[in-house]
Amino acid sequence: MGGFFGVTSKTDCTMDLFFGVDYHSHLGTRRGGMAVYGPSGFNRSIHNIENSPFRTKFERDVEELEGNMGIGCISDMEPQPLLIQSHLGSFAITTVGKINNQEELIREAYEKGHIHFMEMSGGRINATELVGAIINQADSLKEGLLLAQEKIQGSMSILLLTKDGIYASRDRLGRTPVVIGKKEDAYCVSFESFAYLNLGYSHYRELGPGEIVHMTAEGVEVLSPARPKMKICAFLWVYYGYPTSSYEGINVEEMRYQCGRMLAKRDQSSADLVAGIPDSGTAHAIGYANESGIPFARPFIKYTPTWPRSFMPTSQNQRNLIARMKLIPVDTLIRGKSLLLIDDSIVRGTQMGETTEFLYQSGAREVHIRPACPPLLFGCKYLNFSRSNSELDLITRRIIRDREGENVSAETLAEYACPESERYAEMVEEIRRRLNFTTLQFHRLDDLIESIGLTPCQLCTYCWSGKEN
Repeated sequence: MGGFFGVTSKTDCTMDLFFGVDYHSHLGTRRGGMAVYGPSGFNRSIHNIENSPFRTKFERDVEELEGNMGIGCISDMEPQPLLIQSHLGSFAITTVGKINNQEELIREAYEKGHIHFMEMSGGRINATELVGAIINQADSLKEGLLLAQEKIQGSMSILLLTKDGIYASRDRLGRTPVVIGKKEDAYCVSFESFAYLNLGYSHYRELGPGEIVHMTAEGVEVLSPARPKMKICAFLWVYYGYPTSSYEGINVEEMRYQCGRMLAKRDQSSADLVAGIPDSGTAHAIGYANESGIPFARPFIKYTPTWPRSFMPTSQNQRNLIARMKLIPVDTLIRGKSLLLIDDSIVRGTQMGETTEFLYQSGAREVHIRPACPPLLFGCKYLNFSRSNSELDLITRRIIRDREGENVSAETLAEYACPESERYAEMVEEIRRRLNFTTLQFHRLDDLIESIGLTPCQLCTYCWSGKEN
């Protein structure tokens, strides 16, 4: 995944930029970067943040970077922002998203006279550089951003810094958010809506799907209006959105309370305690406890000074080890108890299985699992929120393969996605058996959509339903 932040100010913007980017650290742990424009032109700094948080790597850069405009990012993929010089002038660019037709776009760029790309490890091309190459095929930056929206299959939100201001482009179907904040003599643009509040900015507005604006310290000009169709990612609320953020006016924490309440309404559990897998499962569990009347408790405490999120390390073995190491048990809340646990989702199943075994070893009598979203059946085609390379990384798809063989029809997968079908029930039971849960009940997709509060046509739920529209 990843996040970005930008500032245009009548005074030096470096501190606002630094803290605004830092507030996106929950979205990635590979690369961080900042670029500013000031009296000496463009200046940029990029660091590897895999073994050290953004703040510690960039504290010294804040003293050296000077400018009244800047953009920055946290990226779980390629190094950025990039500095580009072209027939459209010089600019810095940072992106959030995923390109599915990269080979086609690279080939087209060569045909249109783009001579070369910098090659990264593993032979990959930096996706942000490719976006810059697409923009440079047009006669203006605005037309280039519109061209990128049309050509890129997947999704791509873009911040582009020039000597005259910042261009902000939300991806064509609004799968990721882009919001603007305002204070005296300054505007900012951000992925997360909370990232600027402690910096003195107030909410100005959220960009619509595909909307493009030009932002200066004096104001925000709409260059291309919002498009009518939106497919914002529903997983923003379920998992990777920060609790204090709001998307399309809907707060993440409040949605998770509602999600837990709806889980409880369909459940008849007699567990002794309700607990959330920290951190994202906690709010779901509070909602469940409030609705069910079963006491909320924290039978294990997450130790997070070094690893805030377990899915971030590159190695799966390391992710599993960290997930296990950071949960410290509270013996009196586990031993002899029937526990109902809510996590945001079950992906591979490895961590949840190990957590369950950990609870049994700590004396739990029963472990009931209630994921806060439906079974994940399809790898995300639009955002880089997972490092999975194959749908067989999903425990659901491994079970379906074992039951149906290698080649499974779309109709059969649709049955596994339907909570009323026999195949769905058998898949859930097999997950329960393999991971040694006492009981297992997933959140339903219709309930999840109702928990968010947007209409189904406005949400992307592809990873659960396999339906793109």
